[in-house]
Amino acid sequence: MFMLNPKSFGPLRCVVPALLSIALLTACGNLPSTESQGARESAQSAGSPSPLHAAEAPQTGALLPPAKGKLSVYFLDIGQGDSTYIKTAAGDDILIDGGKNDAGAKAVAYLQQFDVDDLEILIATHPDADHIGGLDTVLEAFDVKAVYAPKVSHTTDTFKDFLLAVKQEGRTIKEAKAGVRLPLEGVEAVFVGPVKGYGDDLNDWSAVVRLSYGATSFLFTGDAEKKSEKDMADSGAELKADVLKVGHHGSVSSTSEAFLQAVSPTYAVISVGRNQYGHPAETVLNRLEENHVAVYRTDANGTVTAVSDGITISMRKVK
Repeated sequence: MFMLNPKSFGPLRCVVPALLSIALLTACGNLPSTESQGARESAQSAGSPSPLHAAEAPQTGALLPPAKGKLSVYFLDIGQGDSTYIKTAAGDDILIDGGKNDAGAKAVAYLQQFDVDDLEILIATHPDADHIGGLDTVLEAFDVKAVYAPKVSHTTDTFKDFLLAVKQEGRTIKEAKAGVRLPLEGVEAVFVGPVKGYGDDLNDWSAVVRLSYGATSFLFTGDAEKKSEKDMADSGAELKADVLKVGHHGSVSSTSEAFLQAVSPTYAVISVGRNQYGHPAETVLNRLEENHVAVYRTDANGTVTAVSDGITISMRKVK
């Protein structure tokens, strides 16, 4: 492990040197319906967005608990933002992102429903507020064993709050970058991005994780955009995945045709809420449909759950 030099963030300004020097030490879903692995459904781009605001209580009562002896992945309905909870067959708990600041309590409510008492792994994909905003609340609520984030900073109070919460948890941040493997039992989880540095382009800094369990696989992309997608494809890393967490909430900036071909998913999940950005873009929805990918959206379907027995994956939705 080494002390992270604030100058290593390049064009981005350092966020409070004292916080960085203390905190940033790095190591370099009515009942849900089910569809089988072989069944593809048409892209669900129709339907109005959920009227729920991020601060409202989640529909946790409609979700099934993690399946014993299986891998359960919950793409949480936390509004416009990202948060994914993973329970491995071996019992490890992983959280990727925590939505906006006001979604933190919602993420905690989901985890508490699943009887989570600690998190083996917490991943902050990149410093954007709709990904890390709720993580300070999560860190305050649970014993977090390890925190991973890419080696990039930001100047926002939200990012400072995240750093402070990590410090108060008594943890240091391990660097998330291509090639780093997560120490988990019974699954293989490795970062395939970021491949390199991306200056001010925070989205391309996104920590991208490929997780495989038996013959099934998942790719969690954060907000990685086309530049990062190309670098991942060019790196030679294994990107093929049965389930793709679509990058940047379905924005036109991500999910290029070349990247989609490299991943070749059966299912795609778009984490999105009511927004003014036009997410998800019709271009991306059409591209997924043309590639015969079954699409799930948290704004239209609520929390989306994928359950793998290591051979097949079943997809469940709240609505």
